[in-house]
Amino acid sequence: MDHGEVILRFQDVTFHYDHKRTILEEVSFPVRENAKLTIMGQNGAGKSTLFKLITGELKPSEGQIHTKRGTTIGIARQVIPHNDLEKTVYEFFEGAFTDKKYDLEKHIAKVLDVVHLKADPDKKLKSFSGGQKARLLLAFALIQEPDILLLDEPTNNLDMAGIDHLTNFLIMYEKTVIVISHDAAFLNCFTHGVLHLDTHTHKVDQYVGDYFDVVEQIQAQIEREQRQNARMQKDIQDQKDKINFFSHKGGKMRKLASKMRDAVEEAEDNKVDVRREDKTIAPFTIDAEPFPKPLVDIHSVHIMKDHKLVKKKVEVTVRRRHRLRITGPNGIGKTSLLEALATGAETGAVLTPGVKVGYYRQDFSGLPLDKTVYEILAAELDMENKQLIYATGARFLLSGDKMQSHVASLSEGQKGLLCFARFLLQKPTLLILDEPTNHINFRHLPVIAEALSEYDGGMILVSHDQDFVNQIEISEQLDLGAL
Repeated sequence: MDHGEVILRFQDVTFHYDHKRTILEEVSFPVRENAKLTIMGQNGAGKSTLFKLITGELKPSEGQIHTKRGTTIGIARQVIPHNDLEKTVYEFFEGAFTDKKYDLEKHIAKVLDVVHLKADPDKKLKSFSGGQKARLLLAFALIQEPDILLLDEPTNNLDMAGIDHLTNFLIMYEKTVIVISHDAAFLNCFTHGVLHLDTHTHKVDQYVGDYFDVVEQIQAQIEREQRQNARMQKDIQDQKDKINFFSHKGGKMRKLASKMRDAVEEAEDNKVDVRREDKTIAPFTIDAEPFPKPLVDIHSVHIMKDHKLVKKKVEVTVRRRHRLRITGPNGIGKTSLLEALATGAETGAVLTPGVKVGYYRQDFSGLPLDKTVYEILAAELDMENKQLIYATGARFLLSGDKMQSHVASLSEGQKGLLCFARFLLQKPTLLILDEPTNHINFRHLPVIAEALSEYDGGMILVSHDQDFVNQIEISEQLDLGAL
């Protein structure tokens, strides 16, 4: 697809929160018509902030953002606003337009077909599953037919059919698309280039090529800059050794040392500012206390069939080292089942007394937004141990001021890392994981997969990420759609 003229331009844009936390510093880049771009960057680098600047929800502290006259912008957000959950499907889509649209129901039907979702216009949003809500959010952006489509983690909570459907749609979409996602395989299918946010320099670098090609370009650039700096550092150290020698001599030698010192300072200023690669969490282990008995016996489950909650018989026992994967189409009740299992509300499941459950909710609703990271981690210990709490947070890149930050201020990726940090202190006997790869930087996923693979406890997992699942070695699969 040919790229047209520039439709969006950042010109020397600086943005910071409360004159303290800088996100962007003198950033300039163009976006052309019909381009398909990915925004890359470490968790908390400011990817979602960039979207808010594009939509006008936030204004630059300095610099300008230009959009081509008449350009429309639509955004598919990560979550449905709490106030919208009581709305019907029809009322929700009414909010996509400033003027009344008399044939709205027809447009709703068309856009729901695009996102592969059947929904009654009178049905309330709160009754949809996580995957169905993700499709509604995408449809909300698409129904506006925007010139610039912004997608924030669009594959989260989608099953494989939904991801394939979305990928095909984006390939054919004849307008500009900018995506934030940690799903590397999904991105590589349609990306023309990458905007990379550097959390250290607060700059944005622009790269051309498919996603995997750009990742290789970035790594090669880092290695070149590191080699160049290593050579310069060696020369600088040689000069410093000479300065130390000459400075202990008298007369002209001491004057020469002074001149050399000025030259060394200039050389250090000229060192390349190496763009540091995203930090990856270090390998970790989730401990589980030995437990000789079965952890949970599941004799029946409740699922949604033809819009009705029905009970289905199953016979599944989860023991230590047992990995049960639960699959099924969006809307069948996977998330509801995991919540019922974790809370003991599923009448057909018997959790053995003494089993400690570690529960990863896909929407992070188990993390109190008004608590700090430190308070969340401290709550998992019988006795407060500051050194252990800070060390655990640091292992998951939640160090320094982040430990005293409220959960509400964390990015979605940082909330995910906090959940895994909590497991280290909790030492659960049974892990119940609902889409644990959502929002997580792809660099962290192999480390997390290895930790889960080596985990000695039992595990019940829902995940659409097949590459991630393959690394864990599933013992048994329960397909709710086949019941």
